[in-house]
Amino acid sequence: MEVSPGFKKTDVGVIPENWDVKTLFDLAERKKELFDDGDWIESEHITSSGIRLIQTGNIGVGCFIEKEIKKYIYEKSFISLRCKQLQVGDLLVCRLADPAGRACVLPDIGDPRVVTSVDVTIFRPPRGIVNRVYLSNVFSTPEWFRAVSDRSGGTTHKRISRGALGRIAISIPPYAEQLAIADALGDVDELLGGLERLITKKRNLKQAAMQQLLTGQTRLPGFSDKWTVNMLGDKIEKIIGGGTPSRANLAFWGNEIPWVTVKDFATFTPRQAQESITRLGLKCSASHLIAAGTLITSTRMALGKAVIYDVEVAINQDLKAIFWKPDVAVLFMRYWFEHFEGMIDDLGSGSTVKGISIGELRRFPCVVPSFPEQTAIAEVLSDMDAEIAALEQRGEKTRNLKQAMMQELLTGKTRLIPTGATHA
Repeated sequence: MEVSPGFKKTDVGVIPENWDVKTLFDLAERKKELFDDGDWIESEHITSSGIRLIQTGNIGVGCFIEKEIKKYIYEKSFISLRCKQLQVGDLLVCRLADPAGRACVLPDIGDPRVVTSVDVTIFRPPRGIVNRVYLSNVFSTPEWFRAVSDRSGGTTHKRISRGALGRIAISIPPYAEQLAIADALGDVDELLGGLERLITKKRNLKQAAMQQLLTGQTRLPGFSDKWTVNMLGDKIEKIIGGGTPSRANLAFWGNEIPWVTVKDFATFTPRQAQESITRLGLKCSASHLIAAGTLITSTRMALGKAVIYDVEVAINQDLKAIFWKPDVAVLFMRYWFEHFEGMIDDLGSGSTVKGISIGELRRFPCVVPSFPEQTAIAEVLSDMDAEIAALEQRGEKTRNLKQAMMQELLTGKTRLIPTGATHA
């Protein structure tokens, strides 16, 4: 392969001539105290207060994930285990999937003493030589995760040893260029962080609006009629279940009709499901063709969840399509299910998988306003959903922009400062 002027071929690919290639252990000056694992902390050491414990779940791809429930260890455990105390700015690399190799810089989380578990490598390359934010971006690339995966072992739980991790080589620009790259990508991260905070705020506002509007605590202008007290079944015209075509007959499975199951609820898109069946499969099974715009809910596993598809779909036996009486707005009921999902789930029973009968669902209390007020409430909540979706789309575009920037900056294809100025 011909190499462009100013570049060189290395074990990690083609990089600028003034970039270096080093293993992680070399970057740590081959010192264990700069490249070491956390401590072997077992369940009996964990408590609800004391010395803060950072676990693998706190480490995201390039970001620290703060959990709602924080973990701690006892003071006596800290002493007896001779735990290594973390420092703000430590680079934490998770050696467990998923994915193994993900890393973040430890921020100031407000705890004076912090420790981590044995499956996390504490990486402290010397400051002024290697920028840790730059490294956390390198540790967020597809190339990095491939390198880690190639060196990982285990059939059930993939894991990379610290020794194998330390032998991975990466490209290292001069320090000044590392800073420039870290700053540029940091600006995008700041934008993403702002968007994520705004999305969280909008979601919280929507939850508050649902609580107020779907219970009648707050009324929209122009509405004052009393709400009617019913059971859910009083508002239902009919309920249709679903079925599964035979897996043995390949002619039943194809790209004609989206076939919806509970697993589609978690990754809901309004026009597609993970699997599709043919019209022959529909005809030769207990499944039914459900019209676009119909509310579909689950009576097994994801109890209380409800979705509406923009296209005709078929459903399996765990789902039910609900057809409402003329005085019921379908979109209002979709938000109604979203708000009361937890209470419906509480009715579920079953030792292995929770389920709810159609009779129990029909008997669930349901207090609703007039059709015009239902429609007005649904419009308000739908507008809020549209605003959240627009912000999420903007966030996705920003993440794609960052990926493109990383591909350019972390390979040296695009240089942020003149090559003559990168020597520090």
